[in-house]
Amino acid sequence: MISTTLLQKGVRASLCIRLLHSTSTTSMPIQVGQRLPDVLVHEGDPGNGISVAQLFMGKRGVLFGVPGAFTPGCSKSHLPGFIQMSGDLRARGVSEIACISVNDVFVMSAWGKQHGADGRVRMLADPTGAFTQAVGLFLNNNQMIQVLGNMRSVRYAMLIEDGVVKKLNIEPDGTGLSCSLASNFLKEI
Repeated sequence: MISTTLLQKGVRASLCIRLLHSTSTTSMPIQVGQRLPDVLVHEGDPGNGISVAQLFMGKRGVLFGVPGAFTPGCSKSHLPGFIQMSGDLRARGVSEIACISVNDVFVMSAWGKQHGADGRVRMLADPTGAFTQAVGLFLNNNQMIQVLGNMRSVRYAMLIEDGVVKKLNIEPDGTGLSCSLASNFLKEI
């Protein structure tokens, strides 16, 4: 709503204009060479806030984002691939592997336990989407919002060195299973 005051021959009138159309803006995705934003996410329980920037400070790590815990592609391919290849990633100098999703911490913890992620892949919850928004990786898809209930992350994998993005593979359609899969990402790092 825009409000403005008009003065005409000593008469003051307020004019209010309601915008009927608005264009949603999306920020550019984080780019190779940029630092991770200092945004808190959760691991294990709501009281355990973790800064994503601090998590990867002084380390070489992989952060991969998924549209949703317990969803078919995420549960059958994406998360299991990183769990299975965690040893191979560590052999390439990766000391931290983390999965992040716009889900609550209880869901992310249960999902990780179901897949045996403990000690291999850290399960990070971005319940409000603050991190996903800060890195500009929201999935702009109304059909997904109707199915999953809110805005979600695109599917991606990034290599991080000392808090700086060194490689970023974003699925072309946001949800596919190609360039962000552990097996494909491992070949490129």
